[in-house]
Amino acid sequence: MFPGSFDPFTAGHLNILKRALTMFDEVIVAVGVNIDKRGFFSNEKRLEIIRQAIEGLEGVSVIEYDNLTIDACRERGIRHIVRGVRNMIDFETERSIADANRRLAPDIETIIIPTAQEFAHISSTAVRDILKHGGDTSLFLPPTVKL
Repeated sequence: MFPGSFDPFTAGHLNILKRALTMFDEVIVAVGVNIDKRGFFSNEKRLEIIRQAIEGLEGVSVIEYDNLTIDACRERGIRHIVRGVRNMIDFETERSIADANRRLAPDIETIIIPTAQEFAHISSTAVRDILKHGGDTSLFLPPTVKL
């Protein structure tokens, strides 16, 4: 499972997904629903963007979930969580989450994949800021995504 808020799904996310597909026959991109947090895009729009991004990719499905990631994994018999990191700050955050998940669910392992260098500057936050100011996001989104 490749979980996240994906607000929106970027070219960096697609890079992580494609690399995860070299390790796993199937990857589920899982959009977390957080009722306490209002996203830039609705959950429906996030799912639509991801479906556009994965067009033509084999072995990928998209779901949304509203519980703990480890519980969503257990419900589906998933034993691996894939996470991407752009830098050391991301790594420390993801390592802390992975450590907590390991304590709660020792049978579920987290795989942390560093984003390829050409995508390391891309963040969903930057994409949202560009969108808010009417800028061109085409360099930051997968080529099949149309906003």
